[in-house]
Formats: sequence, C-alpha cells, structure tokens
Amino acid sequence: MEITRRDFLKGSLLLGGSLFLSPISLCARQKKGGEWHPAYERLEQEGTLAQRVEQAYAIFENCELCPRQCGVNRQNGERGFCRGPARPMIYSAHPHFGEEISLVGKNGSGTIFFSNCNLRCVFCQNWPISHEGKGKKVNDEDLADMMIYLQKTGCHNINVVTPTHVMPNILGATRIALKKGLRLPLVYNTSGYERLEILKILDGIVDIYLPDMKYMDADHAAKYSAGAADYPEVAKRALIEMNRQVGELQIDKRGIATRGLMIRHLVMPNRVAGTEKFVKWLAESLPKSTYVNIMPQYRVEYEAFNYPKIARGITVQEFLEAMEWAENYGLTNLDPRSVAARNFYSQRRSG
Repeated sequence: MEITRRDFLKGSLLLGGSLFLSPISLCARQKKGGEWHPAYERLEQEGTLAQRVEQAYAIFENCELCPRQCGVNRQNGERGFCRGPARPMIYSAHPHFGEEISLVGKNGSGTIFFSNCNLRCVFCQNWPISHEGKGKKVNDEDLADMMIYLQKTGCHNINVVTPTHVMPNILGATRIALKKGLRLPLVYNTSGYERLEILKILDGIVDIYLPDMKYMDADHAAKYSAGAADYPEVAKRALIEMNRQVGELQIDKRGIATRGLMIRHLVMPNRVAGTEKFVKWLAESLPKSTYVNIMPQYRVEYEAFNYPKIARGITVQEFLEAMEWAENYGLTNLDPRSVAARNFYSQRRSG
C-alpha cells in the first residue's frame, strides 16, 4: 500500500503526542500473510459485526463497560470514574518499538494510546494520559483513519492501549477501517480489569489479548488502584475468558504474533504484586505454555513516592526470585527479553 504525501502529513499531525516514524517504517509495505485473516473480518462476513457494534454502543446509555459499573449516561455527556466522554480521547498513534518482540517485529506495533482510565494506579507511568486525560477528542471515522495509516506505515498490528472505557468506539472504528482495507491483528492492551459480559462482546473480534495481571491481593489492589479491591478475582476470570476466546499465542513465519493471549506481570518492590501467587495460579488455571512477560521495569512514578512499600525500584534479587518462581511452577513460554535479563543478572552474580 503506497503512502501519499497527504497520508504522511495527516499522520504526522495526529494529536497530542508525537508520531515517531523511522525511514524504515515509512518505506515498509504490508506483506500478504497467505490465508490468514483477522478475526473481525470473519465476523463481518458472517453479518454479525454490525450487531456487536450496536450492542456495545447501547452500553454508553447506562455505562457498565468496566467492573466499576458507574451507570452514567455517557451519550448525554455524563462521566463516570474513568472520566471518559462518549467520543474517544486519543493522546497519540504511532509505530511503537517497546512492546514484546513478536508484536514489534521489524516495523513496530501500531499503538493507539487512549486517554483516561478505569483503574488509575498510583504508580502509573502514563499518568498524564490516564489520570489527567490529556489528548484530543475524535470520532470513529478519525480513529479508523489512524488504523489505516498505521497499516500503511508497515505496522504489524493495531494495538489499542487502555481500551476498556472506549470499547464501543474501537469496535465501530474497526468496522469502518475494515471496509477501507484494514487487515491487521487487533491487539487489546488492557489492565486486566474487565467484565466477563463485556469480553463476550469482543469474542470473535479481538485477535490478541494483552492483559496485565497486576496484583493477587485485594488490599494491595484497593490501596494502589483507587479502591479496586475486586481486581484480583475480576482479572483472573478475565484471563480465563481471554484464553477461551483466542487460546495460546500463535506466530507466523516472520515471528509476528497473529493470535493468542499474552499476559504481562510487573514485578513490584516488597512483593506487592504477589508474583508467586500469580504464577502458581496461572500454572493451575491456564496452560503452562501460556505466554507470560515477567517485567522488571517498575519505576517510581506519579504518586508512588507517597507509598513506602512501592517508593523504590525493585532489586535484582526481587526480579530473579520472580523468574525462579515462574520456572519452578512450570511455566514454559516466558518472554525472551525477561529470560535474557534473568540470564544477564544471574551471570553477573555468579561472576
């Protein structure tokens, strides 16, 4: 697909963040992936995608998109806990190279950052976006054009970040973009704080689920994520449902993810995240070959300085014990960068 000068200028001016495009990504062409088709294309062919969009939009009138179930009428301008309007607020849309290797590939993950959030953690690294709601309000047609533009740059997927409170808009835009030629995997990049009823609307639309599993302790979830004491149980049910829908991670011959579940777990200081409980639960509840990213990149951000247990970075020992727990409980598909980091620190210690 050729990129016109008009396409480039339109993409370069997208919203509050910069659109970082390398010469390589600008010159890239989307490769035809044989017989592979995105899930949402099949649903459109079956004649049910439009019904899902309509079903999703109806929720805005009494918003219960997330477990907080505020019940506000967003179509009439009311705003609930997430503070999101009925139209999506977007901070930036660009090829992103900091995601998992199978999402990034050569040309990047086509990442769209949505403003506002239904969880609002005190240690959020994207707090200007999620807490303060910085961004620009767009309509579904604009969002669809962003998806098409990211495909034209050569991105390997459409990666919607913090999508829960704007799920209807994402579905509407995806259907519009499909009619304009979108054929990329849809990545649902979520905090994991998802209702089963909402996830079932997404069944057959999302290709790749990329959820967090933040905590295993209700008290920690309530303290660090604005009273969301139900987070551990809600997220467990959500991950099981996501696995039911898309199964284990599948990659193509280029090493690019096309379908499946990819779980992220951020190691936190003083074992706040409950990593051992998490890997034990996963080994008992999901296939041990489920893709898991045990992440060492916690840093003190936003209001975390005010909470003693999380007011420092993690130690090497905390990361190494997390990886050891994952292996001891038999997890076999750990993120390669996490494994490389584990090997590096282990060698440094033994040396």
